[in-house]
Amino acid sequence: MANSNLTAAKKAKNDEFYTQYHDIEKEINAYLDFDPNVFRGKTLLLPCDDPEWSNFTKFFAQNFERLGLKKLVSTSYAIDSKPIKEGYQVTMFEESAPQYDRLKTTKHGKIFTLTRDTSGDGEIDVNDLEWRYMDGDGDFKSKEVKKLRDEADIIITNPPFSLFRDFLAWIIEAEKQFVIIGNMNAITYKEVFPLIKENKMWLGNGFHAGNAFFSTPFAEEYGEGVYNPETGLVKFRNVCWFTNLDHGRRHQPLKLMTLLDNKRFNKKIQNNAGSYFKYDNYDAIEVPFTEAIPNDYTGIMGVPISFLEKYNPYQFEIEGITDREKDNSIRTKTYTKKDSPKYGDLNRRAALIIDGELKPVYARLLIKHKNQQS
Repeated sequence: MANSNLTAAKKAKNDEFYTQYHDIEKEINAYLDFDPNVFRGKTLLLPCDDPEWSNFTKFFAQNFERLGLKKLVSTSYAIDSKPIKEGYQVTMFEESAPQYDRLKTTKHGKIFTLTRDTSGDGEIDVNDLEWRYMDGDGDFKSKEVKKLRDEADIIITNPPFSLFRDFLAWIIEAEKQFVIIGNMNAITYKEVFPLIKENKMWLGNGFHAGNAFFSTPFAEEYGEGVYNPETGLVKFRNVCWFTNLDHGRRHQPLKLMTLLDNKRFNKKIQNNAGSYFKYDNYDAIEVPFTEAIPNDYTGIMGVPISFLEKYNPYQFEIEGITDREKDNSIRTKTYTKKDSPKYGDLNRRAALIIDGELKPVYARLLIKHKNQQS
C-alpha cells in the first residue's frame, strides 16, 4: 500500500516530503563515524530546501562548527511553482525580515547562507543564517542554482520523487559528492543502475528498521497504514538514501550459511518452492531472500534489489539486473523457446524464467561472490 501511494504521489507530483530531523542526524552520523573529517572545510549545498519547513538546513546550521563546515548554502523553490499555492501564508520569519517583499515572496526562490557569527554570541549556528530573494524561482536546473552547484563540494537534500532522475543527472554532471533520498525502485532505472554497478553510487546507512517518516502538505490524502493522524506523518518502507560518501555498514561482511545449511535450517527457504532453482534463460539461481545467499555457491545468483542494503563491494560483484514484468497477468503464461528472452540476455527487457514460467515479479540483481570463479 505504501508503495502504491508513493507511486501515485510521484505521478501527481504531490511529492513534497519533509525529512525528520533525527533521520538526518542518524544518516549523517554514519558518515562521520567512518570519517570524522568528511565535511571539514567543505561547502555544502542544500537545494530544494527551505529551513522554514525543512530540517536539512536546521541540522547543518546547528552543527556547522562541529562538522567544520566552510560554508552552508540552501535554496528554496518559489511557491508559485508548487501545487500548494492555495492557502499559502507568509511565515512570521519572512514577513518580519527587513528584506521582505510581498511581490517577490511567491515568485522568487530564497537563498540562505551561513559562513560566520552574525549574532555576536560567539557561535555559528541557525541564528546566523542570512537570506535574500533569488533572481529566479530557485529551480535547480536554472543557471543561478547551477552556479551554486558548481561551487559546492557536497550536495545533500530530499528532492521531489518525481524529479529524481533529473536531479541525480544534475549532480552526476557536475561530479559532486552527494547524499540524497529516493524511492528504492530507482535502483532499477537505466540512468541509476550503471552507477551502482560501477561502484560510483551506493545506498546510505538507511532509515531505522527500513521505515521512513515524512511530513507533507498532502498527508491527509493517504490512507490508513500510511498516514498517521496522531503524528501527522506518512510512512513509506521503500525509501532509501543514495550517496557516494563512504560509511561503515558497506564494509561489514554479510554473514551467510552454506546452500545445504540454508535448505536444512532456513524456514523461509523451506517454505519457498522456487528457492535455488536455475533460471531457464540465464545461468544463475534464484535466491529470494538476501539472508539466504549461500556462501559456497560460486556461480551467479538472482537476488532482490533490497540486497543493496547489505551490499559489501569487497564481498560481492554485481553482474547485472533484470527487468520486472509489469503485467501481472503474464505470471501465469508458459514461455516457449520462441518468445522467451534470449539465453544469457541481461538487457532490461528480460524477466527471469523458472521451469517455463515467469516467477519473480520484481527485478533481480545478478551477483556473485568476489574472487570466486563460476
